[in-house]
Order: sequence, then structure tokens, then C-alpha cells
Amino acid sequence: MKRPAYVTKDALKTFIKNALEEDIREGDHSTLATIPKDLQQKARLLVKEDCILAGVELAEIIFNTFDKNLKVEVFIKDGEMAKAGDVAFFVTGNARSILSTERFILNCMQRMSGIATLTHDWDSRLLGTKTKLLDTRKTTPNFRICEKWAVAIGGGTNHRYGLYDMIMLKDNHIDYNGSITNAVKMAQEYIKKNKKKLKIEVETRTLLEVEEAIKAGADRIMLDNMDTQTMKKAVHLINGKCESEASGGITRDMLKNIANTGVDYISAGALTHSASNIDLSLKAVK
Repeated sequence: MKRPAYVTKDALKTFIKNALEEDIREGDHSTLATIPKDLQQKARLLVKEDCILAGVELAEIIFNTFDKNLKVEVFIKDGEMAKAGDVAFFVTGNARSILSTERFILNCMQRMSGIATLTHDWDSRLLGTKTKLLDTRKTTPNFRICEKWAVAIGGGTNHRYGLYDMIMLKDNHIDYNGSITNAVKMAQEYIKKNKKKLKIEVETRTLLEVEEAIKAGADRIMLDNMDTQTMKKAVHLINGKCESEASGGITRDMLKNIANTGVDYISAGALTHSASNIDLSLKAVK
């Protein structure tokens, strides 16, 4: 699948460099002490539980960044279903290079596959509706690129990547500022003054706040922790004037009922903060 726009060469280079520095520093002494320098070997990525596999392309990039001579033969691609016992890929080349990157690659793939699998499961609950499933910024610091990428691999839609690519006026912004009307007006002036192309989203907690956000000219209105009856009324008030997004304490069992209110989006932090890692293993081929 096509990489999301935020998965750039520079972003990946920085991520991989920092992760390898964190893990290896002056050397992988276990490997340096026991593995001959020029030994050539092969390993397989073994899937140990059913999942939507994610992180395969990233694994290839990590291998080739560490050692350009490593060769990867892929059998299961990102976003494809994998069964327990499947082999996702073989990697062949310098044994030291394989061993030194093993845990880094497994950490990424296990986490990413867990997120992709959970996202796929949740997104399947929205089939037949117009509602799209979004992630949030509730991600692990310095690992957001992988977690957001995994959501996309699993069939979800990425929300804003960070604080820089959308204006979201949440409860604290509004409480500190005084009102939705004033906050939106200031945001619009800021966008105009700084010549930015940014959408403005406003978090609302009541129908009165929804009405105020509509009049203020919000591009998207977040319906925070509303029950489905209130949400349905809010969508009716919005009536296509802007986008709508349900958020706050979303669970899998709620998805279909929320989608039936007519909201455009459902955002759920659980996709990234509550996904369980998938059991994967990199095993030597003897």
C-alpha cells in the first residue's frame, strides 16, 4: 500500500537513527563476541497468532538502512491477513546485522500489527455506513509515525498528525479563552494573518455549544462524550454545514450505534493506546 504523506525518508531516517543509537550505542557486544564478522545466515519472520500484519515495509527499510547488503524476500505484505505459523519474510545476509536489528524490528512489527489488527476489527463494524474511523494523538512519544502508519494499514483514517497540521479548540482552550465564538474568531484571524491552510475543529459538550460552533464557522465539530440521542440531535443541527466527529470513551460495541446517528467521523484513542502486541518471532534458518 502507498505510504501516508508523513512517512517521509527524513522522518524514517531520524526514527531509525535514534532507535539504533538507543539500543546499540558503541556495539552489540553479545553478537560481536560470539558471531564471526563475515558469517552469512538466513532468518524467517514467524507469525505466532492470527493478525493483520503491519511493519513489513518498515522492516525492509530498517534492514537496508543498517546493512544495504541484507536481502529480504516478502511473502505477506502490510495490511494482509496472516495466520499463526505463517512466514512473513526471509532475510538473508550478514548474521551480525540480522541479530543487531532483530529486536528493533520485532518491537515495531509487533506493536504495529496489534494496532492494525484492532483497527481492522473496529473499522469492519462501520461497513455500510458513511462514517470513517479516526485515530488520535494518544500515541507513544517518538513512535507516532509507526502507530499512525499502522492505523492506516489496518484500514483506519488518520486524524491530524500533530499540533501543527490542524487547529483543534478543545475544552481547555475554550475554558481559558472564554467562549467558542471568541476562540474560533481568533483562530480564523491567526490563519489569515499567518497565511496558513488549516481547518478549525471545535470540541463541544452540549447542544448549545454545537449551535455556537456552527455560527462561529467551525470546519468540524467534535461531539464529546455525548449519548447517541444527543449526538443525533447535534448532527441534525449541523445539517451538513460542517463535518461532525464523535469522540470520548468510544468502545467497539458503540461503533454501529454511533455511526447510525449520521456522524462523519468517529475518533478513538483506543486504536493506539489499547492495542495488544501481536506475537511475532525472528528465527534462524539452519
